[in-house]
Amino acid sequence: MTEVNGYFFTSFDGVKLAVHECGAGRPVLLLHGLFSHAEMNWIKFGHAAKLAAAGFRVIMPDFRAHGQSEAPHDPAAYPEDVLMTDILALLDHLAMDDFDLGGFSLGARTTAKLLCQGITPRRAILAGMGWEGLQGWDSRRQFFVDAIHMRDTVQRTDPHFMAVQFFKSQKIDPVASLLMLDSFGPMQTEKLPNLQVPIAVICGAEDSDNGSAPLLAEKLAQATYIEIPGTHMSSVTQGELGDAMAEFLIR
Repeated sequence: MTEVNGYFFTSFDGVKLAVHECGAGRPVLLLHGLFSHAEMNWIKFGHAAKLAAAGFRVIMPDFRAHGQSEAPHDPAAYPEDVLMTDILALLDHLAMDDFDLGGFSLGARTTAKLLCQGITPRRAILAGMGWEGLQGWDSRRQFFVDAIHMRDTVQRTDPHFMAVQFFKSQKIDPVASLLMLDSFGPMQTEKLPNLQVPIAVICGAEDSDNGSAPLLAEKLAQATYIEIPGTHMSSVTQGELGDAMAEFLIR
């Protein structure tokens, strides 16, 4: 069994973020999805272990207001694009200038924002993400805001029901989560087609939650679309996700 080590990193504004690591070798930074955390997205279903076995040092932070990281209630702790700023601070803390980068869903959106910001990993992974998910986040964000507000009244037949059940299972802090959702800034969409980084767009065959993944791959200059089994919720539990990530990164 792959040993995972954890520690806390103090970000740019003093908020403590949990970071999980396993393996040794080339660094790869993995960013989890909304209302999830590193354990759920990368460790529990064996993806991190596969990358570690392939010769990677796998670095997996929990975003603020997620997992074991702090979830402050002060609105000042959530300036625009704070999640991206946290990752930039972590990269600076780790003094890494040669690494790979990837994310699932919200982690993919954050990865794309980092790429647009000028971060240049050797390779990048956008998983559980489509073109529309990067183009227009506002409606998707509102869906989750509404889900948080109706968390105690949602009916099983409501389209928000599964989202509510998931974030209840992850014990999210609703106050911090609403502040975090309000921090998302716009994507620099004009930069996306010109990104000069090899990118794997990995998505479940039944996952259209964030739009069309094949279209996203088509729009990007150096992207490859890789289809794996599953929906948005189930694809992250499939071994094929870790297989696809490892195969792409060791090329």
